[in-house]
Amino acid sequence: MGARPRGDEGMSRVRREGAQAGDRSPAAEPYGGAVTAVAARPPVRGAAIGLLGQTLAVLERQLALYRRVWRGSAFSSLILPVLFLLSMGIGVGGYVGELEGVPYLQWIVPGLLSMSAFEIALVESTYPVMSDFKWTRAYHAIAVTPVGVAGILQGWLLYLILRVVFAVAVFLVVAAAFGGLVSAWAVVTPLVCLVLTVAVAAPVTALAAAVDNDSYFALLFRFAMVPSSLFSGVFFPVERLPAAAQAAARATPLWHAVELNRAATLGVPPAWPVAAHLAYLAVWGVAGCLLAAVVFRRRLYG
Repeated sequence: MGARPRGDEGMSRVRREGAQAGDRSPAAEPYGGAVTAVAARPPVRGAAIGLLGQTLAVLERQLALYRRVWRGSAFSSLILPVLFLLSMGIGVGGYVGELEGVPYLQWIVPGLLSMSAFEIALVESTYPVMSDFKWTRAYHAIAVTPVGVAGILQGWLLYLILRVVFAVAVFLVVAAAFGGLVSAWAVVTPLVCLVLTVAVAAPVTALAAAVDNDSYFALLFRFAMVPSSLFSGVFFPVERLPAAAQAAARATPLWHAVELNRAATLGVPPAWPVAAHLAYLAVWGVAGCLLAAVVFRRRLYG
C-alpha cells in the first residue's frame, strides 16, 4: 500500500496558504476539519474596506436578494396602500365629507402614507432578520468577512429606507393624481418617512436578533402594529380618544410621523414643534441602533 497522504494534500492552494497563515475561516478550513459558522473572535475590521464600503456591500447583498422576491412584496407595499387610499379616502370620504375643515381624502393621505412606511419598516425587520440568524445563518457568514456589525446594520437600514422611500414616492404620485395633496411641502414627506423607518426598524431588528421563536412576532403585530395603525391619528384625530388612549397614541413613533406628514401635505403647523417630533423619533432610532449593535455582537461573537 502507498504512503498515507499528508493532511493538507488535496486542499486548494488558497486553502493551503490560508491554513499555513493561521486563517481559520471556512474558506481556509481543511476538508476533514470542523467548520463553525460562528466567529470565535471578531476579525480585524476595516483592514480591507472602510465603513462605507461595508455598508454598500451589505446593501448590494440585500438588493440582490430583493430582485428575486420583489413580486411577493409588491402588493403589500405598493398596491395595498393605493387601494386603502381609494377605498377610505374616496369611498368613505364621500360619506364623511370634511374633517377639521378639509376633505377627508386630503386629511387621510398623510396618515396612510405614514402607516405604509411604518408597516414596511416593522414587518421587514422581523422574519428576514431572524432568518439570517437562525435559518440561513447569513449573518454568521458575513461575520468572518471584513464587514463588521456597524456595516451590517447600516447596510440593512439603508436597504429598508430605499424600500420605504420608493413605496412612498409611488403613493405620492397616486395621491397627487386624485387631488390628495394640498401643499408643496408634501415633497418633504419621504424624509419624514425615512426618519420613521429608522425609528421603527432599528428596535424591531434588535428584537428579531435577540429571539429564537417567531411567536414573538405575532404578539408584536397584534399588540403594537395593529393598535398603532388604528389609533395613531391615521383615520381620525387622536383627540377623539379617551385621555389615557391619547397619551398612548402620542407615545408611538407613528403618531409623530403622521403629524409631521399631515402638516406638510396640508400646509398647517403640527401639534408639536417640528424639532420635538423629530427628536422623539431620533431617540427611538438611536436607542434601537445601539441595542441592535449589542445584540448582533453577542449573537455573532459571543
